[in-house]
Amino acid sequence: MNLFKKITLFVFALSSSFTSFAQTVEYSSFLNTITTAVPFLLIGPDSRSGGMGDIGVATSPDASSSYWNVSKTAFMEKEKALSISYTPWLRSLVPDINLAHLAYTWKFKERIYFSHALRYFSLGKINFTDDTGNAIQEVNPNELALDLIGVGYRMSEHFSGGFNFRYIYSNLTAGAQLNGVESKAGQAVAADLNGMYLNKVKLGKYETDISFGFNIQNIGNKVSYSESSEKNFIPMNLKLGGGINLKLDEYNKMGFYLDVNKLLVPTPPVYKSDGSNNPIEVNGEYVIEKGMNPNVSIAQAIFQSFYDAPGGAKEEFNEINWAIGMEYWYDKQFAIRAGYFYENPNKGNRQHFTLGAGLKYNVFNLDFSYLIPLIQTNPLGNTLRFTMSFDFAAITNTEEVN
Repeated sequence: MNLFKKITLFVFALSSSFTSFAQTVEYSSFLNTITTAVPFLLIGPDSRSGGMGDIGVATSPDASSSYWNVSKTAFMEKEKALSISYTPWLRSLVPDINLAHLAYTWKFKERIYFSHALRYFSLGKINFTDDTGNAIQEVNPNELALDLIGVGYRMSEHFSGGFNFRYIYSNLTAGAQLNGVESKAGQAVAADLNGMYLNKVKLGKYETDISFGFNIQNIGNKVSYSESSEKNFIPMNLKLGGGINLKLDEYNKMGFYLDVNKLLVPTPPVYKSDGSNNPIEVNGEYVIEKGMNPNVSIAQAIFQSFYDAPGGAKEEFNEINWAIGMEYWYDKQFAIRAGYFYENPNKGNRQHFTLGAGLKYNVFNLDFSYLIPLIQTNPLGNTLRFTMSFDFAAITNTEEVN
């Protein structure tokens, strides 16, 4: 493997350990983790969802809804919402990786809300060396995703639809020449398509909001980091979610939610190998023993992702991640959250509990979440997320009083 590929794989592994991390133990099925370019797009940016096991498809709308399901914004009660989030990432491995997120949502017309967001992922400092260990240069790899425009449209009393257009920029090598190959930043344009159903019903004696949502994320072009390297899929992803939110009395509300996720990119096949366990090549391509060719178009990849796993239906089912979460609010001022996230051991092995809290104080809300890994060597252990959001209606009321 040449140096460029080594560096690229190293950075991908570092920034996306949540999609490629698996312990070196024996399982009943073989390890076959799906990896993509720009995996930072799958990191939940806000603390509210982070405190509930990384769920958000069908929760009540807020300023961070543009990431989880922008169609939710059509049900917002506020006319404007702004949030700022910060997440130190993989701190058990390195000290200088972090994700910052800025999101703004505003009411355009009676049934239409617009959203804009910026995610910036910094991978800290990385020293590039050649095969003999000589220093080449020090770089500061970074990636960003700019949500140019997200639209949530309320089609009826109970249903809304939405879409989001996104520009993605991934600069992993700062243009360094590695083994004579000139590297470049990867770029992509992607879109989300989503919908939301919300209805108020009576559950026993409690007034209850029932919600269902879906989000097909990051439908976009492949990414390459040099003219000669292969292009990689970005993390096209399907999110489905549902929830119930009970109003227990005048002061107390409690919600329960479930999300499921599946990557919409090809599963790596099993290649035929010789007696020395080396893959067999025919006409310059590896021969596939089980599974399907992953070098396909974007549209085909989305459909193929539901039936291309070499392990059949069982492996396809194992590619589904799921999470459950709960949120309790007292007097719309204080919130407590908890959640659990599960990923199959052969597909990444993320398994963790989360805790979170929220506090509303005058014109701003403060949220934080904490991740508790079930795997002791999980690099996501002790991850904290912080989010501050602003209530523009409260700001306006304060100005009017003054």
